[in-house]
Amino acid sequence: MRSEALAWPPVSAQAASLLEEAADLLVLHRDFAAAVERCEAGCDSLGPGPSPGPESSAEVKCSLCVVGIQALAEMNRWREVLSWVLQYYHVPEHLPPKVLELCILLYSKVREPQVMLEVGSSWLRDQTNKSLPEYGSLLELYLLHVLLPLGQFEGAEELVRGCDVFDSEQQLAFLGTICESRCQWTQREEMHSAAEEQQDAATETVLGALSQKLLTMLTLLRRALRSMSSHFYLLPYKKMLLATFLLYLVVVRLDPASPTSLPFIYKLVQLFRQAWAAVFSPIHRPPSQG
Repeated sequence: MRSEALAWPPVSAQAASLLEEAADLLVLHRDFAAAVERCEAGCDSLGPGPSPGPESSAEVKCSLCVVGIQALAEMNRWREVLSWVLQYYHVPEHLPPKVLELCILLYSKVREPQVMLEVGSSWLRDQTNKSLPEYGSLLELYLLHVLLPLGQFEGAEELVRGCDVFDSEQQLAFLGTICESRCQWTQREEMHSAAEEQQDAATETVLGALSQKLLTMLTLLRRALRSMSSHFYLLPYKKMLLATFLLYLVVVRLDPASPTSLPFIYKLVQLFRQAWAAVFSPIHRPPSQG
């Protein structure tokens, strides 16, 4: 490559030398950041937009962009690829076919084909690009990796029918591919809708069961509270107060160590036991006879 670079103009020779360094850094040393720097320096030396000089300058610039794209992808900086390339070509229509191809494949691989939707459409509508030998292959690539994955079936059919590069047999083949992709898309949508409906039905069933359980629990709680309220309503509050007062006398006012207080304490304990039995006896137990 160095022997070829010597025959080029000084600017192209400098860019070719940077291209060789960038390729070595990418492939041999795997220094991707340094490779991107060499590519940027080479593209800057050739100037913005399509190279106005000889065809060799355009090829060097395209190769620099190809190496730069690969280095950015290796560093997982694929989101920067399109803007990085467009800073050297300004508009999508001026992208070289090889650069456009790499961008379509890259964003398709990372499942972001929408990034190339407008870029590819602008490039394919350009009259100058329609005369390029790579136009047909790029249209097919754009169709399969951008339009169909995004469900742009009407746009794909319009693009195929308006393409003069394809003959009638090729057009029918592509239209058949579009129809098949549309059917698969519809089936996936139906399956997705059915799955959502089943999930909603299951959620409603679970919520309904939980609501029924909650209602049952609230009903039981209401009955329990009603039973407790009726139970406490029937309690002999006077006996409860008497038992509490007696317990107060035993604990606070009397001296258990005094021999004179023992008979009185015994009577208080008996009264407290009677009050306790009366309070916590069953509600519906009939009073004892005798």
